Order: sequence, then structure tokens, then C-alpha cells
Amino acid sequence: MKKIVGFLALTGLLLLAGCSNKATGSDTDTLKVGASPTPHAEILEHIKPLLKKEGVNLEIVKFDDYILPNKSLAEGEIDANYFSTVPYFNLQKAENNYDFANVAGIHLEPMGIYSHDIKNVADIPEGATVIVSNVASEWGRVLRIFEENGLIKVKEGVAIDKATFDDITDNPKKLVFKHDVEPTLLATAYENKEGDLVAINSNFAYEKGLNPVKDSLMLEDQDSPYVNIIATRTEDKDDPRVKKLVAALQDKEVQAWIEEKWGGSVIPVSK
Repeated sequence: MKKIVGFLALTGLLLLAGCSNKATGSDTDTLKVGASPTPHAEILEHIKPLLKKEGVNLEIVKFDDYILPNKSLAEGEIDANYFSTVPYFNLQKAENNYDFANVAGIHLEPMGIYSHDIKNVADIPEGATVIVSNVASEWGRVLRIFEENGLIKVKEGVAIDKATFDDITDNPKKLVFKHDVEPTLLATAYENKEGDLVAINSNFAYEKGLNPVKDSLMLEDQDSPYVNIIATRTEDKDDPRVKKLVAALQDKEVQAWIEEKWGGSVIPVSK
């Protein structure tokens, strides 16, 4: 009899434990999102309370590079990532056969061209060296900035995310584009004065205390296709937790907070 009573008691405890775990939803309601530290992770941190109200426990995993967020997503270590632009996302999918979905655009970070010594575009000297990242999907973005400022001409009909430095048809100042630097090292290259001009992704510029709107010599237009997105594995694109994440990020009050916090150097989008 004692054995039977003990067995029933143990069974009851196990059932209660199971009910308790189910009630908390600690596993099923947690959403793990990989993000660049600035501004992505900061924005995610800001919306944590909103998601908590919606029953989603947001866990933020910070990445300092552009490779690991996609690898981690593909390997199931995170549920979504928030760091890449549309062109980079498309390039990575093609190169690595990632089965990913672009769920939603969240914001644009206009790329800036920085210089310690040059204060006006007209003063850029002949033969000036321009330091650019080694990410091919960023090259057309840089070329477009220089073209819009009347410094070069690019072959007509070339898509911005496909353009390379071989597509320059006119370069009157004989600018030298060096495109062999890791994105994470661009701000350091600027600090070390390794080039006359340096094209820096805004998230890395922020980390060095640079404000693209105030500190750049040239700034990308707001109609740029280089929107930062939420990406998931294709099978998870309709996950209710992801939909709640996007809704929170595109909330009007959240977007207003983003604009105020970064002074127009991070521009919210809803597409």
C-alpha cells in the first residue's frame, strides 16, 4: 500500500510540474533574435516590454560581425536575425543556399563617407584614396553616393546591388577605391587615417561616436534600397511570435522613439 501511495504521489508531482511548465510557456514563448549591437539590439531592448505584454519573451543575441548571424539562424541557434540589408541578405542567400525569408523591413541607416581633413566635396583632391568594405553588395551603394555628388559616373543600367568598381565609366579626379577591409574595421581605418575618405556602415560609425547626419562628408539618400530587415528561416516566416516582433518594431510610437534617439540617422520604414 505504501508503495502504491508513494507512486501516486510521485505521479501527481510530475503532473503538477508538467502543468506548471506549460503554464509559464517559458520555452514556447521565447523568441531568440540575433542582432548587431547598435542600433539593432538597442531597438530590440526597447520593445522588450511591448512583447512581454503580448506573451513573448524576447532574448537578444548580439553579433559583432556579418557572418555569424546567418550561420546561427541556419543552424537553428536563433529564431530570427535583425542586422542585414536587403542586398546583403539576397547575396548571402545566393552564396550559401540559405532557406531564409525576408519577413519585414524595419529601418534604414544611411551610409556615410567620412574624412578627417576634407570638409567639402569640392575639396576632394585628385587621386584621393577611398576605403570601402570587402562586402560586394555594399559597393554599388558607395558608388551611388559618389555619383550623386558628381564625382564619378557608373555604367547605365547596372543595378545598385550588382555594381562593382569596374562599372565606373568616368572618374575625373582619379579616385582610388580600396575595397578589401572588413566592415567591422572601417571605423578603425578612419581613426587611423588609412585613407582620405572612408565609407562606414552606420552601425559601426555609431560605436565610434560618429553621427552620420552630422559627421559625414557625404550621406546616402533616404530612398536607398538598403533597408535593414527581420529575417527568419522560411519555415518560420509566419510564426506568431515573429509577427508580434514585427508589429512592435513598426509601432508608430517605437518608430518615433527611433527617430528621436538617433536624430534622423536611423530612419524607420514599414515595408
